[in-house]
Amino acid sequence: MNVLWLFAHPDQRSLSGALKTEGLRTLEAHGHRHRVSDLYAMNWNPLIGPADYAHDPADRLLIGDASERAYATGNLSPDIASEQDKLTWADTLVIQFPLWWYGMPAILKGWFDRVFVKGFAFGLTDPATGRPQRYGEGRLAGKRALVVVTAGARAGTLGPRGVNGDLNDLLFPLQHGTLWYTGMSVVPPLLIPGADRTTPEAYETAATRLRERLLTLPTTAPLPFRHQNAGDYDDDLLLHPHLAAPHPAPAGG
Repeated sequence: MNVLWLFAHPDQRSLSGALKTEGLRTLEAHGHRHRVSDLYAMNWNPLIGPADYAHDPADRLLIGDASERAYATGNLSPDIASEQDKLTWADTLVIQFPLWWYGMPAILKGWFDRVFVKGFAFGLTDPATGRPQRYGEGRLAGKRALVVVTAGARAGTLGPRGVNGDLNDLLFPLQHGTLWYTGMSVVPPLLIPGADRTTPEAYETAATRLRERLLTLPTTAPLPFRHQNAGDYDDDLLLHPHLAAPHPAPAGG
């Protein structure tokens, strides 16, 4: 695998930092190649601005148009272009972060805001049909994504009946609305619970689970998200169900 490890935690001495080190060591030991985007260590700028697109700040900034034009003409800021090059190189994206206020750290959200520009990660159409390529299709199709989350909460509180809500529901905006939307296949996330109460024994358990997930990643079945252009997910039929062909009568009598 060619793995881009996207990491968002401010302290390398944290549980998250130790797991990142263990994950990269596991990849290397099994012959996989990796690149790392450690956002805090990079002092990544999460804020979109005119300079991202060589845009005149005196003019109104229309993000979609400006980013698409800058991408097409090679005028994206160097830090954005560098991250896009890493993602293009990778066939697998590992996204690791602590769960803060039921979501990802702001610096990580800003990475997606700035890197996933129109023309690169979305806004593409099928030349044969003119339909948008999204939800399982598009430039990033064929890549796999794994979300690794540390949380202070206990595992049971992030399950289907947990007070904090099911983890897949909390991660829906990222896993479905960002990764699957741009074409990536998303495997089930890896939760490391009780991060604030980790003992040496608990760490070894977490590290073992991470190693196992990384080694089985190429063959892990992805989450069953639906393709937009599948026969049962047609935009026109969703808006106008009366257009659907009637169901044939069942055979027999």
